[in-house]
Parts: sequence; structure tokens; C-alpha cells
Amino acid sequence: MERSLETQVDQAVEAWLRWVPRWEPATHRGRVAPCRRCLGSPILAAAGIGANAPHGVQHGLSTRIKTIVDHAVAEYTAQNLPMLQRELDQQAARNRARSYRPAEDLDPEFDGLPLDPEPVPGAPFLFTIAGLADDSAAELPALPPLTEEAKIALRQEVALADEYANMVGREICNMLLGHRIVIQAAISQHVEPQIEALLAELTESLDSPFDPDIP
Repeated sequence: MERSLETQVDQAVEAWLRWVPRWEPATHRGRVAPCRRCLGSPILAAAGIGANAPHGVQHGLSTRIKTIVDHAVAEYTAQNLPMLQRELDQQAARNRARSYRPAEDLDPEFDGLPLDPEPVPGAPFLFTIAGLADDSAAELPALPPLTEEAKIALRQEVALADEYANMVGREICNMLLGHRIVIQAAISQHVEPQIEALLAELTESLDSPFDPDIP
């Protein structure tokens, strides 16, 4: 039996709550470019996760919720949007034919993040994981072209899918309001003490840059 949307949200929050105690600042990699999935996310706002929370903590929940929305939209598309479904099936078959798919089957905390670290100026990479993935995709034949009429119809179906995704997202935001207290409590218990400890250590190192016992 298909799980209800509310049950899926409950389970996603529970999974995130089980993961949060394992979060450590050392596992969070600073990024130059903001994460489009998390920046200004209404999902995170509804869950009570502020912008000052570490990105890894934000991303772990936003990705789990995005999976729920994607699943709901996929079901709606399969039932109501045949042209868009056909295009998605063709793209999925093309993706399965790639020899190298490093972005698949990642844990929610890493899904959607860059595959490679930020480049260091003056120190170029010999190769990148993203570059290898792009090379693998370039070896595949292109998808068949669409007529102008098909493009118009496809854009209409994409708009309907976007509208449905927004509707599901709003429903999930309302559901997350009921989880705000436990989510914020988890951050207070497991995340904030680690941040405070880091700040205290940084303050101590700035106040005493040299060991006074060394002449």
C-alpha cells in the first residue's frame, strides 16, 4: 500500500533526526557557490532550520524532502503527462547507458552537492569527477529532435508538473510546521554545542597565538 504524503514526511524527519547526532563540523566542506537547493528554501523555513545552521545540517533534510516531492511528481507525470513521461523515459534510458555515473546512489547528505572540491587558484586539477562524468555522457547519441508543436506541448506539460510540485511542496511545508520543535531541539542538542566549541577554540587561538611557555 502506498504511503501517504504525511507518513513520508514523518519518516524523512525521523531519518534526519537519527542522522543529526553523527554530524560533525569536520564533515562540512565550505563552498564558494551557494547551494540552490537550500538557499532560501521554504522547506527549511517551515522546518525551523535557520540560514545560520551549517549547510550540511540543512542539506540533509532538504534533500530527503526533495525526494518525496520528486516521487509525487513522478507519479503525477506517469498518470497525466504522457509526452513529458516519454521524454523522461528516453533520458533515463540514456543515463543508464552511461559507463560512469558517480552522482547516483549517494546518501541524502551528499546528493546534489558538487562532485569535486572547490579549485585552488593556480593549482588546476589533472582531472575531475564531474569532467569524467561529462565525458561519459558525451559518448552517447543525442536524443531525437522535437517538432515545434511537440516543443510547445512539452512546455505545457512541464508547466503542469511544476505547478503540481509547488502544490505538493506547500502541503509538505504545512506538515513540517508540526515538526519544528523536535527539529530545533535536535539542532540545539547536537549541532550548536559543536559550533560553540569551535568558536571558543578559535577565540582562544586568537587571544593566545603563541605559547607563553616558549621564549
